[in-house]
Amino acid sequence: MQSLATKHNDPEAKLGWGERLGYGSGQLGMNAINAVLGSFLTIYFTNAALLDAGIIASIIAVSKVFDGISDLIMGNIVDRTKSRFGKARVWMMRMCIPFAVTTVLLFSVPSNWPDMAKYVYVFILYNLVNAVCYTAMLVPYYSMISLMTKNAYERGMLGNVQQIFQTLANVVINSVFIAMLTAFTDNAENIYTQGAFTVTMIIVSAAMVVLSLICFFTTKERVKDETPTEAAEENAQDGSGEKNSSRDGKKGNGSQAGSAASNPIAAFKALITNRYWVVMFFAMFVIFFVIIMYSVGNVYYCQYVYGDMSRYSWMSNAISVAQFAIMFVTPFFMKKFGKASIYKAGIALMTLGFLGFGLFADSLPTIIFFNVLKGLGLGMSGGMAMGMVADTITYSRLKSGIDPVGMGNAAMSASQKLGLGLGTAVLGWVMDAAGFDAALDTQGIAQPASVVTAIQFLYNWLPVIMCAIVLVALLFLYDIEKKLPEMEKEGK
Repeated sequence: MQSLATKHNDPEAKLGWGERLGYGSGQLGMNAINAVLGSFLTIYFTNAALLDAGIIASIIAVSKVFDGISDLIMGNIVDRTKSRFGKARVWMMRMCIPFAVTTVLLFSVPSNWPDMAKYVYVFILYNLVNAVCYTAMLVPYYSMISLMTKNAYERGMLGNVQQIFQTLANVVINSVFIAMLTAFTDNAENIYTQGAFTVTMIIVSAAMVVLSLICFFTTKERVKDETPTEAAEENAQDGSGEKNSSRDGKKGNGSQAGSAASNPIAAFKALITNRYWVVMFFAMFVIFFVIIMYSVGNVYYCQYVYGDMSRYSWMSNAISVAQFAIMFVTPFFMKKFGKASIYKAGIALMTLGFLGFGLFADSLPTIIFFNVLKGLGLGMSGGMAMGMVADTITYSRLKSGIDPVGMGNAAMSASQKLGLGLGTAVLGWVMDAAGFDAALDTQGIAQPASVVTAIQFLYNWLPVIMCAIVLVALLFLYDIEKKLPEMEKEGK
């Protein structure tokens, strides 16, 4: 099958821009679907399918459990995959059409079915879309960074590129989705019709398939398994017919021989005993937890703290535009200072942004300034994250002899979902405990002062605390960029 990837097979060499952008196209397609699910699925269920919001929320909450488990299962599957296209890239081709079909079906709840049957339908399709199809593409996609190249700079570049395309997908969907519903509705007074959603989702899903196939055809896996078992088979004898024990020793203890595919428990142990990977797992969880605090909290902050919803667009766009813009610059800084330094600087900027907002953001200029700091920090850290994860997985392989690329990336995906899910739950629990009651708004009664305090805590001070903890952990525990080059030289 024809491949349009950069022609060389040297995992240490630079990649071409065609392959870098091809890799990013996969994220553009997948996150376009994910952006629709995050922003418009609930309103489809309530306004087009006429389902109960409380029951839908419960279905989504329960489904997140399956979603997290499926990440780990898919990680093990990636580790076991053997195909002529590699371990991870092949899944972009295998799963893009099932992902498209199930997504369209999710937005096609049969209107003439009994309510109970509709909820069963939603539960099944929601889990097929998220826990099966999306996971079966996202985990391999993240794993591709580790498998396309060993070059630390290129891994950082790929991580940055995918983050740019991820943000671009959000911008595109937020810009065109409502316009598409308006164009395809058969009701001039209501854009949330089944027909409008069906046509729109067919178009978005078809675009995802095309972009996923572009990713498949323009990329190449160059990094091969280097487990102790395989090394022993290839190097068991030197020219005199004797075992080459010195090389085996560099690859790892013979008693640990085995691949992540054949021994997932050993792969898991290799990860959790790797402090760099554990720090990144925690950092990833915190980042996505904090994203929920400010993305959902923007509306509550404007309405109940400022009492001025006109500030909402300024608050949201200041973060998004700054995040998008900085990711075009970070590769140049990364080349000079390294991924970890840029990541740490990003977390520091986020911490300052949340702290400054809580203390000084009263006027529109200060609101914009401190949210720009958050966006710059998020873009810097987000652009470096997956490249750093790839480095931590390489460290596990060199240290233990186990190559947990699938499970390592799967667990990172699970940490993101855990951050989003727990963040949503904590926000709801705190607001409820503070006495929030939406019915008071319809009666013209102000929310209790405790609600305003809770919103300020969730939006400002909880993110400050969590980001500060991550920054301290990175400063004292994450020095992998000093150790990894030495370990790679010793392993050759």
